[in-house]
Formats: sequence, C-alpha cells, structure tokens
Amino acid sequence: MAVIWVVDDEENIRELIRRYLEKEGYTIRTFASAEAVESALVNSAPDMFVLDIMLPGSDGLDLCRRIRLSYSQPIIFVSARGEEFDRVLGLELGADDYLAKPFSPRELVVRIKNIFKRLQPTENSTKQLNLNNISVNLEQRKITINGEEITFTAKEYDLFILLASSPGRPFSRQLILEKIWGYTYEVEERAVDDTIKRIRKKIREKEALPELSTVWGYGYRLDV
Repeated sequence: MAVIWVVDDEENIRELIRRYLEKEGYTIRTFASAEAVESALVNSAPDMFVLDIMLPGSDGLDLCRRIRLSYSQPIIFVSARGEEFDRVLGLELGADDYLAKPFSPRELVVRIKNIFKRLQPTENSTKQLNLNNISVNLEQRKITINGEEITFTAKEYDLFILLASSPGRPFSRQLILEKIWGYTYEVEERAVDDTIKRIRKKIREKEALPELSTVWGYGYRLDV
C-alpha cells in the first residue's frame, strides 16, 4: 500500500490523519516540521505528501517549492489558512489539492483515493500516444520529447493526457476541474490556468511541436 507523509505541527491533527489513513491501509509517517521532512528525504520519499502551511521554521509553501525541485509525487495541503491567496499559491507551486481546516477526515481520504486512482495505468488498449515529437507511454506515465524524458507532476501529467487524448478539442476550465481535480469551484479555475502555464513552459523548453492553445473565455486545447 502507498506510503504517505503527513506534516503538521499540531500533534492531534497528525494523529487524527494517521488514524483515518491507516484504517484505509496506507503506511503513514508523521513530521512536525519542514526541516524533519527534508532530512528524511535524503534516504527515501513517500508516494504522497500531506502538508500544513503553518509550520515552525520553513512553512509548508516553502517546503512544497523545494519538494517540487526534485519530486513529482502528489501534494495535498491541509491548512487553517483557507484564504483564496493561500489556496491559489499552493496550487501554483505544484500542489495537487487543498483542504481548509476544519476539515472532514473522510473528505481527505476521498481526495487521496481519487488522486491515487488517477495515477493508476488505464486499461485503455492504447498504450502509447505519439503526437509529432511527443511520445507518451501510458503504462509507465512517461512522456518524452525528441526522445528526452520530461518531468511532470501528477496533476500536470493528468491534465496533459486529458488534452492529448483528444487533440484539437477544446476543454472548458470547469470540465478540466471536474476531470482532473474532481470538483468545480470558480476560485480554483486559477489552478487550471497555472497548471497549463507550467506545462506550456516545460514543453516549449524541450521544443515540442504540439502547442497548448488558449481558447479565450473558455479553456484550452492541444493543437498537433
């Protein structure tokens, strides 16, 4: 079963999350600070991070930024700081989801299961997508451009595959939110825009021929 690291400076919150997730069969390791997580990453990495924003020393946003320099594993923020700015900034930094305290542990479990479900290879008979100079191995969740592998976070990969599966078809921001994040909050449409921005930057840097196009006032499509 998947390994999840829970990072929160409040022991009661750490233990609450641990109890609920261990009941679901996950292996849980808890941390009270960002520094403890970074020390542990020297030896191993989990399958998912659950981070609080308000931490002693370096906060969760800084930790998320540093994790994303080397790791693509999913990140969920669970924080009392539920303002729009914090949610959007967390998603801009590469987090996959955000829950504001107080939260339902059951909802956290559902969000985690949905993310892991999307990470599993599909039973689609097509195991490979070839889009000009971009190749996608759907079984390995591996994307190469001109033969060079490109690193996407889980959400970036899922969003790219959604668009790549129907080249030329425009997808609305709300539909993307439903399919990739599993919910439709207007404020979170920024998350779609920021994720597209990161994908676009990465594929342009590798000189990809397909282009991520903006459909103004609606959403996005992948032009091949």
